[in-house]
This record gives sequence, structure tokens and C-alpha cells, in this order.
Amino acid sequence: MAFEYLKSLASGMDKNEILSELMLAYGSDVWNYAFFLTRSSSMADDISQDVFVKVYERIFSFRGEASVRTWLLTITRNTVRDHWRSAWFRRVVPFAAPRREGRVASAETQAIEFLEEQEVWQTVLALPPKLREVLLLHVHHRLSYAEIAALLGITEGTVKSRLSRARAKVSQQLAAEGRE
Repeated sequence: MAFEYLKSLASGMDKNEILSELMLAYGSDVWNYAFFLTRSSSMADDISQDVFVKVYERIFSFRGEASVRTWLLTITRNTVRDHWRSAWFRRVVPFAAPRREGRVASAETQAIEFLEEQEVWQTVLALPPKLREVLLLHVHHRLSYAEIAALLGITEGTVKSRLSRARAKVSQQLAAEGRE
């Protein structure tokens, strides 16, 4: 989805259609990023909904300075930060270990793969937030160093440094557990 596509809004395209297409194209990216930042599926649901409400309200504010994905992830990050600053969040700390519900291993191989995947996710989720966030944006969302730097408001050198430290910590932890 390109900037030209969003510019077509001015030509009379329905905002509801645009929002629907954005949600289909980027909904999982927004939810996954929100989950990665909050470690809670229910909070990720709420934040994703808030993000797309904000997008609907401000769809004409997209200037094309970054990709649509980067714009949405920036809104997601800011929404998570706003949520953390809220009075409710400061009184109730809802962090819990992420769970995989509904997946039942039907064979030994699937069970082993599932346990290994959980172990890797636990290792990544145990990283400090700054390292975890850069790793997710680069590996999962495949954003460039420049896009990550713009999204987080840091230099590309800082992105590279954090990414290097995140990879080293994950490798070190997995090696210590015999999983590398």
C-alpha cells in the first residue's frame, strides 16, 4: 500500500473502505507489535482497536514521509506509551507471560517444536524493552535501519548497536540453555 493509494482518498474514496483495507493489510502487524510491547493479548486487542480508530480519524494527516506500515507502527507505539502513562495502568500492572491457547500437539515433533518456539519467545521477551523493540521491528516487521530510527526517534547507529546487543543476548541465552 503506497502513499499514492492514500492520496486517492481525496478523489472521493470512502474512508471506511480505506480503513478496511488498511486493517486487512496491516492489522496483524499492528496487533503483533502491540503484543510485543505489552506482552498481553487483551491489551494488544484494545490497543489495535485504538490505533485504527486514530487512523480513521486522522487518515488525511498521512504525509508520506515514511511507509504506511511505519506510520501505523509509530501510531501503535505512541498508543502503547499513552496507555502506559494512564492512571489505570499505573495502578494495575497486567503483565503476564504470553500463552498459546488452542494449540494441541498431535505428535512428538510438533510438541518439541512448540516448546522450542516458546523458549525462544521467552528469551526474546526477557530482553530489555529497547533491545526487544528494535529486534522485533527489524526481524519480524522487516523495517530498515532508517525506518526503525525514524519510528523510534533515534539514530541509525543506535539502531544497529541495539540490534547487535539484542542478537548477542538472545544467542548467549540460547547457547546457555543448549538451544542455539
